[in-house]
Amino acid sequence: MTLTKRIIPCIDVDLDDEGNPAVYTGVNFEDLQYTGDPVEMARAYNEAGADEFVFLDITASAEGRETMLGVVEDVADEVFIPLTVGGGIRTTDDIKETLRAGADKVSINSGAIANPDLVEAGAEAFGSQCIVISLDAKRRYDERGDHYVEVDGESCWFECTVKGGREGTGLDAVTWAEEAAERGAGELFVNSIDRDGTEAGYDVPLTNAVCDAVDTPVIASSGCGGPEDMYEVFTEAGADAGLAASIFHFGDYSISEVKEYLDERDVPVRL
Repeated sequence: MTLTKRIIPCIDVDLDDEGNPAVYTGVNFEDLQYTGDPVEMARAYNEAGADEFVFLDITASAEGRETMLGVVEDVADEVFIPLTVGGGIRTTDDIKETLRAGADKVSINSGAIANPDLVEAGAEAFGSQCIVISLDAKRRYDERGDHYVEVDGESCWFECTVKGGREGTGLDAVTWAEEAAERGAGELFVNSIDRDGTEAGYDVPLTNAVCDAVDTPVIASSGCGGPEDMYEVFTEAGADAGLAASIFHFGDYSISEVKEYLDERDVPVRL
């Protein structure tokens, strides 16, 4: 049986000037602009036929604060599809509280890089299917990486970043993907800092490098400008799911339009 490719909308949530949760959209993790209310958007995407839904608290890790679990509870009440929540998760207690708030999976980036044992501990305590390791990767054109690909005639590697892409780690993203998979991650969430919010297409070389290195399911993220980009990352990179934000948030395409485009081109999707 062929597994269907999943189409996943994502909201990036932060606190506004009055301390209220709000969805923001930016480019390369910067220049954020208000986009909407997280609970209202969750409800709309659930009704629109999304396969899953991702809620990212985009400043929790950078600010060293807890994920906004009250908002997660409100969002969980509105979605009846798998819900992944990320941001500020550093311990197994954080995982437990996030799952208790209604998440089906947790997405961990900074916390897992700082403490790789968290991947194993989380998988053992809650099951691998709950543990999604997020890689916020950025292209580097130097000799410090482990895995290199040719991009536009130049050799580059991909560095893991933390705190919403604000800090480099020196860690090769493909190397970390392999380790995270070995430690029990049930899924890998591959974000491109270079393509974030640009709508210039997914970073296919990055996604392909990770897909080739692991058997763990891979979610491609960052840069989707339309259904043709989803098609490319599924057929050329081998991603198992495609995540998008801007094209759905601003009404450029509906989830059904993306799925119909893919179905017409023999990409298996849930209609």
